[in-house]
Amino acid sequence: MRPEDIPARDQYGRLLEDRGVWRQATTLEAAGELTARWLAGGSSYQPGHFAAGYDDETGPLAGPLAELNRSGLFTKESQPGIVEGTAAQRQYVTGFCSAATAGYLLALSTRTDLVTVAHAPGESSSAAIPVTLDGTEVVTVLGSSENPVDEEQIKAWADETNDTLALLLADSWYVEILDPVWGRNDVLLPAVLGALTERG
Repeated sequence: MRPEDIPARDQYGRLLEDRGVWRQATTLEAAGELTARWLAGGSSYQPGHFAAGYDDETGPLAGPLAELNRSGLFTKESQPGIVEGTAAQRQYVTGFCSAATAGYLLALSTRTDLVTVAHAPGESSSAAIPVTLDGTEVVTVLGSSENPVDEEQIKAWADETNDTLALLLADSWYVEILDPVWGRNDVLLPAVLGALTERG
């Protein structure tokens, strides 16, 4: 095969060169930095996100999410708060972190009206807190652990990144933080950043 015949992008449009950098990421800090770069438009590859860029609704959140990733929370998912016709969303962010960081984020629930659900490494849970509604239909829920808790999940993370990071994520805390007020967007991300900054 000639060099010019080697594909530059995968089937989702993500640059394979950007994927190569994830092969070197073996800490939560490194994963957070690469995620921040992706949010800033400096990369087209994000593990588990099967497109070259983020969704349109993430645009206004990209800057604050990048700060969270550089402050100790390797984010996995997020959404803005929306109330539009019969559709409604609660703002939330989820991610992987250390036990100490999980403690700081859990404490948000003691001094604000934000809700933090913290999952210990290897914990499998299936709670269901609605965060997205389409009329009366619940579309998205939080409360389920996203840690790679079985061999198949660890393999999926390893395929997208590397074996070391996949095993680290399996041994990390997974947190879900949501704003209980439908449609509100100005409380959650600043509060989470504040908790991460306090942690020092």
